[in-house]
Amino acid sequence: MTTLIIAEHDNIEIKASTLHALTAARQIGKPVHVLVAGYQASQVATAAAKLEGVEKVLLADAEHVAAGLAENVEPTVTSLASAYSHLVFPATAFGKNIAPRVAAKLGASQISDVTTIVSADTFERPIYAGNAIATVQSLDEVKVLTVRLAAFAGGSDNGGNAVIEKVEAAADRGLSSLVSRELTQLERPDLSGAKVIVSGGRGLGSGEQYKAVLEPLADKLHAALGASRAAVDAGYVPNDYQVGQTGKIVAPDVYIAVGISGAIQHLAGMKDSKTIIAINKDAEAPIFAVADVGLVGDLFEAVPQLVAKLSA
Repeated sequence: MTTLIIAEHDNIEIKASTLHALTAARQIGKPVHVLVAGYQASQVATAAAKLEGVEKVLLADAEHVAAGLAENVEPTVTSLASAYSHLVFPATAFGKNIAPRVAAKLGASQISDVTTIVSADTFERPIYAGNAIATVQSLDEVKVLTVRLAAFAGGSDNGGNAVIEKVEAAADRGLSSLVSRELTQLERPDLSGAKVIVSGGRGLGSGEQYKAVLEPLADKLHAALGASRAAVDAGYVPNDYQVGQTGKIVAPDVYIAVGISGAIQHLAGMKDSKTIIAINKDAEAPIFAVADVGLVGDLFEAVPQLVAKLSA
């Protein structure tokens, strides 16, 4: 049997999340196909065909699947499912929206947030906010997985030469339609894929202080900006910045936590970072338990000093 990846894209470009899903799919040890469900998305299919390790790309081109809505993408996925042993989705908003509906329609038990492929039927996933790892074996005929991006490196976007096959998209269910979509335009690296992240918490005191203190540091390090849930709830920054169990799961090379105490739900989203640097005035803050480098001090003095050193 074969593994099918459901590609995340915007009908123009394939998203990096698909490359992470591809790495996981290849570890299953079966041939890999990619489904591109979109509208006028031939260039996405062409890009998918160039991904290393992909044998075939299925292009379902129809206007009603352009928005990636679960109600319309799911029927197309389930119509193809009998030919596959594994359906792999990235654990992003896109994948988490569609995968449960697919699993329910197939009568399968979805395996969420997979971090390790043990074998073709056995997987590891975090539970209890990442404080324990569960090993899950599935006997379902078709296994429906969402894979945590931070656990799998992005594969090569070049080197492949897969064939592209057009397939029929399932009919429009008429259950939902896209009214509007407001996209946040980022001038910095995307949080999910950034190698360096500067993240701020409630200790910064306000949105104005967040920008004044953290943006110069992020500029020097060419870093993405993140935040704790407390900072987001306080209105310092938009929801897109949130790192944690209820936000984005990240694993950059360097994670700098400024004014973040280290609540369990935040640690669950960043503790797999290669190097964690924490700056906090509270020496007992839980963040120091996971930090590789910790500085106890006033962030309003420490961060500008660090920026000055980087500018020297």
